[in-house]
Amino acid sequence: MFTQLFINSIIAGSIYTLIALGFSLIYSTTKFFHFAHAAVYTSCPYFAYLFYTILGLPFWPALLFAVLSSTLLGMAIEVVVYKPMRRWGATPLVLLLSSLGIYIVLQNIISMVFGDDTKTLRSGVVTEGIEFIGARITPIQISIIVTSLGLLIFVWYLMKFTKMGTAMRAVASDPDLALVTGIDTDRTILFAFFLGSLLAGIAGLLISFDVDMTPTMGMNALMMGVVAVIVGGVGSIPGAALGGFLIAFAQNFGVWKISSQWQDAIAFLVLLVFLLVRPYGFFGKKIRKAEV
Repeated sequence: MFTQLFINSIIAGSIYTLIALGFSLIYSTTKFFHFAHAAVYTSCPYFAYLFYTILGLPFWPALLFAVLSSTLLGMAIEVVVYKPMRRWGATPLVLLLSSLGIYIVLQNIISMVFGDDTKTLRSGVVTEGIEFIGARITPIQISIIVTSLGLLIFVWYLMKFTKMGTAMRAVASDPDLALVTGIDTDRTILFAFFLGSLLAGIAGLLISFDVDMTPTMGMNALMMGVVAVIVGGVGSIPGAALGGFLIAFAQNFGVWKISSQWQDAIAFLVLLVFLLVRPYGFFGKKIRKAEV
């Protein structure tokens, strides 16, 4: 039982890490809660269902087109909605409410087009998975872990050693100063939406192969990602990963003794403890009041 719970925690933590990374990249550069990130996460498996199951495209091209489509959806939200609103002087609260409205609209579009019932991308006979030291793990679950680790390393390298990563960190630190130094803040923010939406789409696609998909799957996943970001420290890539795995382990081992319906409550209890004890998270920086 312990080994199975441990593996389940690694799988859930891998998904939470991808969502948290994408959300953190966008939040760091824009400073508002992009709730429509949940719709981007949900859209990717439904694009895959459209291309593969309905239109009959080959498997791998269908998945590639799905990830591309969900990424473009996230970028379109930035270009069509957020960018004009920022130019009009919209506050972070207005942008947050707008993002929530976009999520609701997109979720309802998915429901109208595909229905509210559970859809699946899996085909063939469902197997028990591979036995590993007394536990079971499926090939798709192995893929989730490996893909998450690979993308985590890729994002860390991009943010640490590339020109665009430096620009994103500069915009996240001080967008006005970044603009003065010649950094195209709009282009940098758009790249953040590209990368964040790409991570969200891949996460949604991976989890849909493991537990299927519904139009409402995105919001709960986003909430776990947000909790992971806050616990790990906003703007920290290792923090997003650590927060994601901490939440996953707390949830999976917490329901060992109590009902599984308490999983979400456990995650927010962990969040509450961090907000009281260490509000800036594991790797977040404590904000100091400036003195004039």
